[in-house]
Amino acid sequence: MPKNLSKSPAGKGPRTPAGKPARVAANRPKGTIKRTVKAPREATPNLSQERIVRALETIAAHLSAQAKPAVTAESFERADAYVWHPDGRLAPVPRVSRVELFLLKGIDRMRDILMENTERFAAGLPANNALLWGARGMGKSSLVKAAHASINADRKLADRLKLVEIHREDIETLPTLMEKLRDASFRFIVFIDDLSFDGNDASYKSLKAVLEGGIEGRPENVILYATSNRRHLLARDMIENERSTAINPGEAVEEKVSLSDRFGLWLGFHRCSQDEYLAMVRGYCGHFGVKVDDEALEREALEWSTTRGSRSGRVAWQFVQELAGRLGVRLTAQ
Repeated sequence: MPKNLSKSPAGKGPRTPAGKPARVAANRPKGTIKRTVKAPREATPNLSQERIVRALETIAAHLSAQAKPAVTAESFERADAYVWHPDGRLAPVPRVSRVELFLLKGIDRMRDILMENTERFAAGLPANNALLWGARGMGKSSLVKAAHASINADRKLADRLKLVEIHREDIETLPTLMEKLRDASFRFIVFIDDLSFDGNDASYKSLKAVLEGGIEGRPENVILYATSNRRHLLARDMIENERSTAINPGEAVEEKVSLSDRFGLWLGFHRCSQDEYLAMVRGYCGHFGVKVDDEALEREALEWSTTRGSRSGRVAWQFVQELAGRLGVRLTAQ
């Protein structure tokens, strides 16, 4: 006798026997394949994302552990000089590379003016930002560092000036540095070496605002000293480009030139004479104990300057290094 079949809708054929639903479900491989394949596809991206997140967290932890601690307003006692980094760090400099003030020859007038300005600033009196410009190798940056050391020589630790160097490419972060120094109890010389601007570089506007033009202005405990080979800091072709593309050429050029005008002191450094060059050489040799017959010293020093094509304090120092090395003399003060 035939088994009872469940009724089927019209036109759709007989249904499967009512007693065998499990067997029919098990015989549907297509549905089973969909379930077994779909699950790993959803789980794999999540697993990869978790691994990436854990890897990034590990890297961040290592970088954080290796990073130097930031200098706070209370920790400026650690050193007299610092280097500013654009990530907000002030890295202390335990030993500044410098020469003694008395060894800088041929720049007596500029030395006296900068020293007087720095002494006034250290005493809490009004003082000007200074631009030291002119010939290469004539002691512009050396004078800034030597003046800083000379001022601090007889001062108590709590009254010492702090020298903070900011690199030319980090000028745009200058306002951030000013904010960090503003509330400190010390007084700071912010030093920018070899300052100039080329092409479409607009970072000079940050310096311009800090010098005098910003709403907050320069903090009272900060002064800016900059060195440059250019008197107006901007290349001539940069100024001429502004003149040719501006609606009012005169105003465009005036904006560029006015950057130098915001330094109250302009100290010009020019090429030294032969006598000044030889005085530099003799000064270095005497200070470091390099003993050579004066006639031979003069002859070799002049020959060295001729091969270099210039006479300057830098060339004199390079000659003394060469001479001391050849004679086996260590350059330590006598």
